[in-house]
Amino acid sequence: MQLRKVTAASAAVLALSLAATACGGDKKDDNGSSGGKKIAIGIKFDQPGLGQKTPQGYAGFDVDVATYVAKKLGYGPDQIEWKESKSADRETMLQRGDVQFIAATYSITPEREQKVDFAGPYLLAHQDVLLRADETAIKAPKDLNGKKLCSVSGSTSAQNLKAKLNLKTDLVTYPTYSACLSGLQSGAIDALTTDDSILAGYAAQAQFKGKFKLGSFKMTNENYGIGVKKGSDLKAKINTALESMVSDGSWAAAVKKNFGPADYKNEPAPKIGDVKS
Repeated sequence: MQLRKVTAASAAVLALSLAATACGGDKKDDNGSSGGKKIAIGIKFDQPGLGQKTPQGYAGFDVDVATYVAKKLGYGPDQIEWKESKSADRETMLQRGDVQFIAATYSITPEREQKVDFAGPYLLAHQDVLLRADETAIKAPKDLNGKKLCSVSGSTSAQNLKAKLNLKTDLVTYPTYSACLSGLQSGAIDALTTDDSILAGYAAQAQFKGKFKLGSFKMTNENYGIGVKKGSDLKAKINTALESMVSDGSWAAAVKKNFGPADYKNEPAPKIGDVKS
């Protein structure tokens, strides 16, 4: 009888031990060490060439950068949990700890640096406009005055139109760039404005071949950084990973792979901490 009691108690202890192990196996680590854990990374799901969810998985330059960084932090591709990070949600996602870092065409700005920290920059883009291929009236930024433009809620592009560019446009904001693109294609809006890298990704899609064109205005500098929670020690680790990506040729390969089909004239890889105003 005593033997049965001991055996039952041992079994209970073993069960509790196994349950604790199972619960801890997928724990996310804010400090970037894996040990069999998962890492949650924020990306865009609807930006061809940068961050896009496809039937085959996730693809784009930001995805390649994030995957490289995660590897340097000790995480394999199967340990990455991709999460959609819409422009208006990024700071909140980092502050809540929903993700460990975000690589989602995330421009470094003084306003955002008050809320989160940034590693990088890892790409220098420029604000531009996407136009219908048959558009002839818009040849320079000043021609955008009085036109109906679309951008995404929470993006710097929408803010720049008035704050930096002093343009008087009829601005429409949608939750995603894909929604803006539909409006441009239908004629509901005159131009889609955001970073040239994003616009190039859309223009390069097979279904849009010959339908759109870039204005090539280079209206602002957009320094893409990797966002982390304020005070996180991941910032230094990610910066080291980004430097390695440039030095070993992986950065250039990712640029060619994702932007080459659009003939995108990218800037050279920026130096860590060199944020162009």
